[in-house]
Amino acid sequence: MFYYVSKIAWFFTTPSNLLLSLILLGLVLSLFKRLRRLGIALSLAFTLATIALGLLPVASYILLPLEERFAPFRDDGRSVDGIILLGGAVEAADSKARGSLVANESAERVLDTTQLAHRYPNARILISGGGGTVFGDGAAEAPIIADYFKSIGIDPARILVEDRSRTTAENGVYSKELARPAEGERWLLVTSAWHMPRAVGVFEKVGFPVTPYPVDFRTGGGSRVHGPFAFISEGLRRLDIGAKEWAGLIAYYASGRTTRLFPGPQVSADGSASR
Repeated sequence: MFYYVSKIAWFFTTPSNLLLSLILLGLVLSLFKRLRRLGIALSLAFTLATIALGLLPVASYILLPLEERFAPFRDDGRSVDGIILLGGAVEAADSKARGSLVANESAERVLDTTQLAHRYPNARILISGGGGTVFGDGAAEAPIIADYFKSIGIDPARILVEDRSRTTAENGVYSKELARPAEGERWLLVTSAWHMPRAVGVFEKVGFPVTPYPVDFRTGGGSRVHGPFAFISEGLRRLDIGAKEWAGLIAYYASGRTTRLFPGPQVSADGSASR
């Protein structure tokens, strides 16, 4: 039930959808003589808001704390027993239709996992990503990525396919069931930097210790974060991503799917932050 409620609710509250809905509401109200001035004012106000939110770096400010929560991974020489790749980088239905891997704007998840697979040739590779839509089951992403990895020479015996999960919470639950991590094993978790806090929180909740490997950054470093967007659609797209992730953090914490509102690096007894 949580899955369906969250998907339907988010469709209507996604910033770009909500802004458009409010503009249309204003236009409808303007058709009535008594409400014409209110309707025009409403449409104008939210049209300007759409332009401002699309061009100004508001989305970058929303995404930046998420992306900087975990530092980029640095190889410290320790062995790696497994690599977990969370789905979200491949358009599964399009890939099946085309008979070829169709990646989206989060393709770095797959690219970096490929690199890690060669850097740590003894590590298992767990791909977590099922299908599922509000109105039925969609194509599962994990098997498609697994086939791609096999096609580029990665040993099939290293690959674990988790194709049941539809949400980040299910990623954690089903990944642990499949991996059965032993005490002391080191598993890297590969997902988008803006998604990493919630993902780490979920894996903490299910008792699966992971080392974050954030990729797919949407904000630039330094003063670049303050720069405007060249296209309104670009700013709104990133605004949707950031708003959804903050909403997800709140919803997961409130529903008990994570134990911390804003999961971050764990601090050890000696005061050092663990990855």
